[in-house]
Amino acid sequence: MEEFDKKLPFSLDAEQSVLGSILIDPNKLGDVAQIINSDDFYIDEHKEIFSEMQSFSLQSRNIDVVTLIDELVKGGVYPDDAAARTYIKLLVSIVPGSSNAKDYAKIVKEKSTLRKLINAGEEIVNSAYAAQDDVSLLADRAEQSIFEIASGNESRDFIHIKDALIKTYAHLDELKGGATEDVVGIKTGFSDLDRVLVGLGKGNFIIVGARPGMGKTSFCLNIAASIAKRTKKAVCIFSLEMSDEELVSRMLSSEAMIDSRDLRTGMIKPEDWEKLAQAASQLSETDIYIDDTTGIGLTAMKAKLRRVKNLGLVVIDYLQLMESETKRKDGSRVNEIGDISRGIKILAKELGVPVIACSQLSRGAEKEGKKESGRKPMLSDLRDSGAIEQDADMVLFLSRDYYGEDPEKKNLVDVIVAKNRHGERGTVQMSWLEQYTKFSTLDASLKEGGF
Repeated sequence: MEEFDKKLPFSLDAEQSVLGSILIDPNKLGDVAQIINSDDFYIDEHKEIFSEMQSFSLQSRNIDVVTLIDELVKGGVYPDDAAARTYIKLLVSIVPGSSNAKDYAKIVKEKSTLRKLINAGEEIVNSAYAAQDDVSLLADRAEQSIFEIASGNESRDFIHIKDALIKTYAHLDELKGGATEDVVGIKTGFSDLDRVLVGLGKGNFIIVGARPGMGKTSFCLNIAASIAKRTKKAVCIFSLEMSDEELVSRMLSSEAMIDSRDLRTGMIKPEDWEKLAQAASQLSETDIYIDDTTGIGLTAMKAKLRRVKNLGLVVIDYLQLMESETKRKDGSRVNEIGDISRGIKILAKELGVPVIACSQLSRGAEKEGKKESGRKPMLSDLRDSGAIEQDADMVLFLSRDYYGEDPEKKNLVDVIVAKNRHGERGTVQMSWLEQYTKFSTLDASLKEGGF
């Protein structure tokens, strides 16, 4: 094979144009910082100049040629004022204006991504030649590293607080200008509940726990359908207990407001066929994907989710049925569930989307619920592992008078926000329409939490 010189890709013009644009209009720094950080520059002195510009911005100092030159010389980037002045003036003169700053930054980011792909490829090749690990593990690591780079979530060295602060300031500016769901988090579609949660943030791990028969699967399906229709993003549902047909039947019942029993038996009223057709048409326009593989593990989930474009939400029904890929020597299912829980939290963070997982409650909570219908679930009731409580960003419990005599109370559900890492806790009362497997918001149903 003929040897030839390979140079790492970078664009000198794009790097210079980004810096020149910021010198012309310092307000462009916020836009640029949303796309790149100092590590994305290939030329070392460009990294230092960009970093110094960030320092100026965070100190509310004007970014101008004179002060920038002074700081760069003090920092040892240039030996004297003359050398610094020559290059900074070149940066200002090389770009005609600042309007295309984001386009220049995207070119810098693309070249940076190419360099990362080259480095990742070399690591994959070296690992394959060494053949020291299981082949399936090597393949998963290779796929993971490429996916992380492509999605912009690649593991890297420490990030300087300046980079993080600039992004935070830009995020606050977005909030001030009118927050979208992409900024504050996706709404569940239940207005009273959204007032407490604020939004399901990127990388959030949400647990929905309840005793059997409380409707936790339907609750999650209602949220999934609402998000898929409203945001036009892909929603992936892993159903480890029900088949895809059972799940779709429930969703049709909720959307069309047709008795689920009629759908199961096929005894559909003539007037319901039109409602069914409308609901099916609306659902078919969404990007909802269902996987009903029994006992699926995290590695298989990751591999499937990496291939989904425009992913917005993941639902797992339910956590305790997942297969553990790290069999414990002590045979402890509690520890295995702990590993799965931590894995889901990492998965949510890597994908940058909220992940909702249904969870069983302990048998003790079930027995107590039968003895005392007013007894509310608690965090200690989460089945198999305290790690679930620790790993989750939010924990929601569904509670209703399932065993009581009052038929009206059976249609009222308390959604208890027992844990909310990014907001308040509380209890939201909702309506449960069992025949339609549908939850809905009650007027004036927000209640104070008693935690």
